[in-house]
Amino acid sequence: MNNIPSTPENAAPLTLPTFAAGSVWLVGAGPGDPGLLTLLALHALRSADIIVYDALVDRRILTLANPKAVLNAAGKRGGRPSAKQQDISQRLIAEARKGKRVLRLKGGDPFVFGRGGEEALALAAAQIPFRLVPGITAAIGGLAYAGVPVTHRGLNTAVTFLTAHDKDGDLPDDFDWEAMVKGSPLLVVYMPTRNLGRLAQRLIEAGRPADEPALLLSKATTPDQKAVATTLKNCVADAAKAGAEPPAIFAIGKSVALREQLDWYRDVLINSEKETAS
Repeated sequence: MNNIPSTPENAAPLTLPTFAAGSVWLVGAGPGDPGLLTLLALHALRSADIIVYDALVDRRILTLANPKAVLNAAGKRGGRPSAKQQDISQRLIAEARKGKRVLRLKGGDPFVFGRGGEEALALAAAQIPFRLVPGITAAIGGLAYAGVPVTHRGLNTAVTFLTAHDKDGDLPDDFDWEAMVKGSPLLVVYMPTRNLGRLAQRLIEAGRPADEPALLLSKATTPDQKAVATTLKNCVADAAKAGAEPPAIFAIGKSVALREQLDWYRDVLINSEKETAS
């Protein structure tokens, strides 16, 4: 094997795609921490003429935007006033047809419970050029900041992402709960807080142990992150006691217990509080 020195002379120059006028980029902003943005996401922020962003996008990320860009809030947080999905899609199309560089900025990843597919289909139907820029979804980035491996050799080799919130705000009823409970060592639930009690009961009824380790993670990867260690049977009471608020994810599985050894971000927050106090 030839060893190729990793010198600047041998490295290909980094080139980023042009954000063309009259196009829309659907971009994932990640779970919160601005440091988790991708290079393409940052490039889009600095290039866009108009940014249509969801409520879940951390405000620190918006400070990185092109100072001349117009910022439009789309809402999109459960239980709070939001623009209708169809109206958002039509806004993207209208601005692109004006020749604008339109950035649709979404928390996490646009294609993971982010309705990115719906917006992409609307753009395709309107023949608007678009690009998808994936982001780090909360189930991956959030649990990493809580010290919970999504997979871990010898412990869990499969993971299932699901939502506890259908289009009407209810617990979805189209899952094969028994198959999911038996087939996935780790479950990660998006938007769990509203239906947390019903969710836990349904999982227990489907065969999940009531005392299985679980974690409710609120405002993941931000300075306000709150991790509530619990079990299925105690999750509602523990969440209320801790005052955990959305946005949140809920993880159930044996690998959750590893956070006792791997919770590195807790020390970051503690040290930050000490520095602020001093």
